[in-house]
Amino acid sequence: MLRKIRVLVGKPGLDGHDRGAKVVAAALRDAGMEVIYTGLHQTSEQIVEAAIQEDVDVVALSILSGAHMTQFPEVHELLRSRGVGDKLLTGGGIIPADDMKALADQGVGRLFGPGASTRDIVHYIREWFSDRHGADALAPLPESFGRMPSAEMTSMADATHRAAHLSGGRPERADVVAKPVAKRAAAKPRKAKAAKNSAAKPAKKRVAKPAKKRAAKPAKRSAAKSAPKRSAKPAKKTAVKRAPKPAKKRAARRAAKPAPKRTPKRAAKRR
Repeated sequence: MLRKIRVLVGKPGLDGHDRGAKVVAAALRDAGMEVIYTGLHQTSEQIVEAAIQEDVDVVALSILSGAHMTQFPEVHELLRSRGVGDKLLTGGGIIPADDMKALADQGVGRLFGPGASTRDIVHYIREWFSDRHGADALAPLPESFGRMPSAEMTSMADATHRAAHLSGGRPERADVVAKPVAKRAAAKPRKAKAAKNSAAKPAKKRVAKPAKKRAAKPAKRSAAKSAPKRSAKPAKKTAVKRAPKPAKKRAARRAAKPAPKRTPKRAAKRR
C-alpha cells in the first residue's frame, strides 16, 4: 500500500540558525513527503516525544553548534529506550568526516555536511524506506520535483552551510558573513559596466565661457567731498580783570581796624 514518508526535522540545543533546516524541509515536502518541523531550542526528550506522537519514519536533526557528538547519541539512545529504535536517525550540519564515521558506528544514519545536495538527501531517505518497507510502499516522486534543476534546489542550502562554515560553526554569525559577500558580488558588474560606458563615450570638450562684465559701481564719497560748513561763532567777550591792590594798603587797613573786645561771659566759658 502506497503511503507518504513522514519526516520530523528537529533543531536540538541552543542552535539558533534554522535556515538550512527549513530549506531541507521544503525540499522533502516538494518530494512528496510529510514534514513536521519542531522549531528552535528543542531538547532531545521533546524531539523523541514529538516523533512518537506524530508516528514518523525518519528523524532528521540539524546541528550547527558543534554539539553533534552529544545530541545524536542522546536522541538515538532515547529512541531505542522508547521502543522506536527502528526509525531512521539522520541529519546534517558542520560535522567533520571523522565524527560522521564515529556516529555511523554507533548506529546513526548518513549525515550531510556543507554543500550537500537536497536531491541526495531525498534519494537517501527514499532508498532507506524502500529497503525497510518494500518498493510497493514507496510513492512515486511528484512530476514537479523532477523538473526542478539541481542548482536551484541546492543554492540556498549551499550558501547557508558555507556561511556557517566560514563563521567557525557559530550560527549567530552566519548571516553577518553571508551578507557582505553577496553585496560585493553584486557590486562588481556595476563597476565594470560603468567603466565600459565611460570608455565608449568621447570626452566632452569644455567651452570657455566669456567673462562677465561687471557694472561700474559708483565711487564712494570721499571724506573731503561736500563736508558740512560750520558757521563761525562770535568770540566770547572776556571779562576785564581788575588790577590787584597793593599789599601795603591791605596791611594798613587791617592795622587800622580795632581788635574785637572779648566779653566776660566768653572768657568764663573758656576757663
